[in-house]
Amino acid sequence: MLTTLKNAFKIKDLRDKILFTFAMLVVIRIGSQLPVPGVNGEYFRSWFASQSDGAFSFFDAITGGSFINMSILALGINPYITSSIIMQLLTIAIPKLEEMQRDGEDGRKKIAAITRYVTVALALIQSTAMAVAFGRQGYLVQFNALSVISAIATLTAGSAFLMWVGERITENGIGNGISIVLVINIISRLPEDLGNLFQQFVFGKAPATAVLAVVIIFAVIVAMVVMVIILNDGVRRIPVQYANKVQGRKMVGGQTSNIPLKVNTAGVIPVIFAQSLLQMPGIISAFTGYNGTGVWSEILRYMNSNYWCNPGQLRYSIGLLVYIVMIILFAYFYTSITFNPLMIADNMKKQGGFIPGIRPGKPTSDYLNKVLNYIVFIGAVGLTIVAVLPYVFSGVFKASISFGGTSLIIIVSVVLETMKQVESQMLVRNYKGFLEK
Repeated sequence: MLTTLKNAFKIKDLRDKILFTFAMLVVIRIGSQLPVPGVNGEYFRSWFASQSDGAFSFFDAITGGSFINMSILALGINPYITSSIIMQLLTIAIPKLEEMQRDGEDGRKKIAAITRYVTVALALIQSTAMAVAFGRQGYLVQFNALSVISAIATLTAGSAFLMWVGERITENGIGNGISIVLVINIISRLPEDLGNLFQQFVFGKAPATAVLAVVIIFAVIVAMVVMVIILNDGVRRIPVQYANKVQGRKMVGGQTSNIPLKVNTAGVIPVIFAQSLLQMPGIISAFTGYNGTGVWSEILRYMNSNYWCNPGQLRYSIGLLVYIVMIILFAYFYTSITFNPLMIADNMKKQGGFIPGIRPGKPTSDYLNKVLNYIVFIGAVGLTIVAVLPYVFSGVFKASISFGGTSLIIIVSVVLETMKQVESQMLVRNYKGFLEK
């Protein structure tokens, strides 16, 4: 990876793109330190520290600490991510959107424009909920109409600005801008999290114990990174043969191709879905200031990851089992709406393609479904292991970290994808240079 970056800096065009991306990331980190006008920052940090349900921990991690600082970028890129997921689901349900998607570049531009509007709407709803709900609890220095409107406008504008920066990085920088914005926020929290781990398990311990702790910490991180890489790059290639046919005076066809089916077809989406649903009750309780008593309080504990895998309170680990089941179900659900075996089988039949040993049409569709169900389960299990392992260590060893398997999956996936894009652009330029010579 370092060799790739070194070679990329030798090419002016790529160097400019990398430097532009870096400059945009610096702007984001500066923005994460600028507070919303009229916010009582000390009060909010004290309130956040007193929250034992952990509902906002992941939210704070993916905003790069902007949430706990209650900066102008406190909402992060989350409204855009949510908007993109909603648009993907609606594209399957609404024929008009599906038609737009098939219209090529023009259709995609229209969907992108709608996604932006939905992003601003979601940011407006979230900022209103935060300003009103937290304002009543002391979040704002003066809880009045002017301060509430100011907070709402600032948070909404901050989220829209992040979306704009992400799109500029995609156009003028390296990689997918939205993904890179998300990753830089997560990475910004890693030094603090690693410092907490070392403070808890290394500093002040006997030399042998400290060394063992360091080895275990890095062994677990490396093992999880390797598993994420395997999940990200794992592909089942299904061979496709095209029949010979006559076009004019020429015989065409007879080529061999393949259909690449990714093992982790849904990416990190199932984990995000499952986390969002489980954390929603805790977030609502925090917004309303009602932590509940009796049955509701007990339900919140089952959904709270801080109680999972605790040897003294194993009954709350039922929530972890629900989390695992949800990840697997969402993996199948998201794959089913993004991959259509029937359409692929139909297109193959029209083009004269077939899978060796499988008849065209419905048998091909059934075969693709069977293979897909098999590899989706493998991918979902691997995804679950990476997502759940940090909770196991947190419950058993009381390791306090804000990032987990989800953050690691996002970081590794985006870094790998960005490096592949850099390598492909370098390869294109090498070909151009060869042709010019």
